[in-house]
This record gives sequence, C-alpha cells and structure tokens, in this order.
Amino acid sequence: MAWALKLPLTDEVIESGLVQDFDASLSGIGQELGAGAYSMSDVLALPIFKQEESNLPPDSDNKILPFQYVLCAPTSPAVKLHDETLTYLNQGQSYEIRMLDNRKIGELPEITGKMVKSIIRVVFHDRRLQYTEHQQLEGWRWNRPGDRILDLDIPMSVGIIDPRANPTQLNTVEFLWDPSKRTSVFIQVHCISTEFTMRKHGGEKGVPFRIQIDTFKENENGEYTEHLHSASCQVKVFKPKGADRKQKTDREKMEKRAPQEKEKYQPSYETTILTECSPWPEVTYVNNSPSPGFNSTHNSFPVAEGNGSPNHQPEPVVQVADNLLPTATPQDAQQWLHRNRFSPFCRLFTNFSGVDLLKLTREDVIQICGPADGIRLFNALKGRVVRPRLTIYVCQESQQAREQHPKHENGDAAASAFFVYHAIYLEELTVTELTEKIAHLFSISPRQINQIFKQGPTGIHVLVSDEMIQNFQDEVCFVLDTMKGMTMAAKNDSVVVVV
Repeated sequence: MAWALKLPLTDEVIESGLVQDFDASLSGIGQELGAGAYSMSDVLALPIFKQEESNLPPDSDNKILPFQYVLCAPTSPAVKLHDETLTYLNQGQSYEIRMLDNRKIGELPEITGKMVKSIIRVVFHDRRLQYTEHQQLEGWRWNRPGDRILDLDIPMSVGIIDPRANPTQLNTVEFLWDPSKRTSVFIQVHCISTEFTMRKHGGEKGVPFRIQIDTFKENENGEYTEHLHSASCQVKVFKPKGADRKQKTDREKMEKRAPQEKEKYQPSYETTILTECSPWPEVTYVNNSPSPGFNSTHNSFPVAEGNGSPNHQPEPVVQVADNLLPTATPQDAQQWLHRNRFSPFCRLFTNFSGVDLLKLTREDVIQICGPADGIRLFNALKGRVVRPRLTIYVCQESQQAREQHPKHENGDAAASAFFVYHAIYLEELTVTELTEKIAHLFSISPRQINQIFKQGPTGIHVLVSDEMIQNFQDEVCFVLDTMKGMTMAAKNDSVVVVV
C-alpha cells in the first residue's frame, strides 16, 4: 500500500532527487580538483565572461590581446547567453572608452615608449545596410548638413594626442595615444538608429550600429599603417534619455520572466568590452594626409577638368584605355576603383578580381551601390563612353599627301592620292573649343590661330562662329588649309585656318 500511495508523486520525487544529486555534484567540484587546479582567472577567461565573438578562430580563445577597449555603458539584459552583447546609447551624450594596455612584459617592444594610432568608426551592423553604406551616409549628410555622425569630446578625453575628424568621413575619428599612460577617449554619436529604418510610420525598431576601433603602429617611414589590434561592439542609439528608458524596460521584462527563462539570458554588465574582430578593410584612410585616398598618382586623375591646355583634352579615347580587364587581380581592381572615383565601395569589393566585377549584372551593381553610383559603376565596368555632342573629321592640306604617294602603273594620280583624316570631338560647340582642338592637331599654341573661316559658295570665306558650329552636321568632313594672317591686326606668326 505504501508504494501504491506514492505512485501519483513519482515525477515530483524523481525531479527532487535529480536536483539534490546535481547540487551535490556541484558542491564537490572544489574538493575534488583542489585549490591549485581551479582559479578565478580561468573562469574569467571563458568566452561568456570576456564576451568574445563566437566566429573567432579557435586558436584565439586563450590568446591575450595586446589592447582592450572598454565602453563605459551598461549592456542590455535582454540578450541571450550565446549572442553578442547589445548596448544602448543616448544621442549626443559623451561616453567614455578606456584604452587599456594588456601586453605582457617584453611583448611588442617596438611600441614601448612610442605612440600608436587608433581609428574609431560607427558603422552598420546589418549586412544589408553595409552594402549601401555610402548611399545611407550621403542621405544622412543631405538631411543634416554640417553635422557629424561621430565626434570626440576633446575636453573630457585624457591622454589623446593630435585628434582628427576628417570632414569627408562623418563616421570616423582618429587620434594618437601612448599605451603606457592612462588614456580615455569620450565619443558622441549624433545619429539615431531609427534614422536608417526602411519605413518610418512610427514604432519601428532601430537598426543596430557597430563601434569599431582599429589600432596601428608606426612603420619605418613614420606612417601608422601596421595593424596591431581591432575590436568592436554592437550598439543602438536613441534620442536623449531614450537609452535609459529602453534599459529600464528590458530590465523590467526580465524580472517578470520565470527563473528558468532568466537563465537563458546574459546578466547586464556595467561596462561593455569590445570584442576582437577583423580590421576595417578601408586601410586607405590610415595615412597621415588630411584627405582620404592613396598617396599615389591616382589623385591626378581629374586633372583634365578645367585645364585649358590642348594637350589635356578629355577625349573619349583616354577613358577607354582605363577599362577593367578580366585578368586584373583584386589589388588591381582596388586601384581601378580608386582611379575611377569609386573609393567608397572599395571595402565591399575587397576580394573581387576583375572577372568577378565584370560578371556583376546591372541589377547587382545598383543593389549594392545604389541607383546613382550603381549605374555609373556599371557603365564604367562595361567600358561605355559618353558620346560627344559633335564629331567632325578634318584632313590637312592634301598637297603633301599627293607628293608622298607616287602614281600607279596606270598613271592614275587620283587613285594614288591618300588622305588621312583626324577625328575632333566637340562638347561645348564653341569657336574657342574648336581652335584648341585644331591647335593641338597642328602642334601649335591656340594663340597662333587668328581666325577660322569656312569656304562658302563661289569660294567666299565665311567667319566661323559658335552658332555656325552648333549647326554643323555630325561626322562631317573638312579639309584644312592655312595661310599667314593678311590683316593689320594679325600678328606676324598668326595663322588663318580655312575649312
């Protein structure tokens, strides 16, 4: 009868017994291992306490990083155990980031007593927004003229030297600091997460950002280009005091959960430790120049704009010569993107070779780069050249061509004549532009050409004007003839061109 009475309570007895056995097994851990085999430092080194990202290489679990960055803002309690931490920030509020030196004795001796450079960025966490980052930031710049996404609070910062904020990079700041000295940098984020949501009807969840810090040491040339360490964390930015309300809401929601449910979530830490990550691919902004880009001849690409010299005319043939070849390596493709003013997208196409880029369809490029830059990049990849407004073909006086080619055996002099024409491309359709192109063809200065005439009916000479050029037929042919200026106003070395 005793066994029969306990049958309805069998599940409870089993559950109670399991709990007691589990507690007993835990209580004996310290006695079995001994005091010297289990230390608190080993516990703190676990990924759950160090907030390490799960996608790091396995060999980095026990690796002591040279630096550690601590954001002085609490993490959200509504994050599951194995997920990355999430931190709420208030728009425009100054937050401290402590720059800590974790090097062992004798580690990285080349930076002892020297400065290192750190670059702080606010970037998108979602991959979808990363593909359109340039377009998103340009839209934010348009709506908030004169504002920055990320700023340094220099008066509150300690130990930073030569802080810089590039005017063209609204989401980036950089500074120098000495790892052997106490360093704390205060940052302000001025954009909010809901500014980049797809639909704005109220109540949308804001998109998460990432705060990433990349640290570099000085190379033999005095430039901070050698990467040392990178770390980042996930944040969301709210309007003033919105982060405090969100933190309170998450805490209240967790308090209402059952104890079994609470065990699935991380506790709220008072500070946020940035976890190790890959360096930011746009290493071109690491140089010491005030403007981003490579320190090479790539900066000379737009020289032709506004240059009146006929030796630098932006003829379409020059554009075609810079086509991207399928055999181009990823490094060649990166240089091609810079030369053709696609620098903001170099990070997206870091590992793309020439054939990879050429395989992209028009829809692919527009989805990645946005409509405006996407169409421009697609046309550049396909080698499409803008057709000039007017094309004319000119030939120099034919007398020389006749003298240089002997007669055929049948004595036909006309058949032996060979005429060489040159193409002239006109965009502005003005006499000044035509004069410069003809001067370039004759290898003389445009100032040496006094006037240009067009031979009209009965052999009359009609002065060429802007209006006449605008009425030229496309791809019309002309024979050029020159003569010394006969008017009193003409200089001795001037030339009159008759077409």
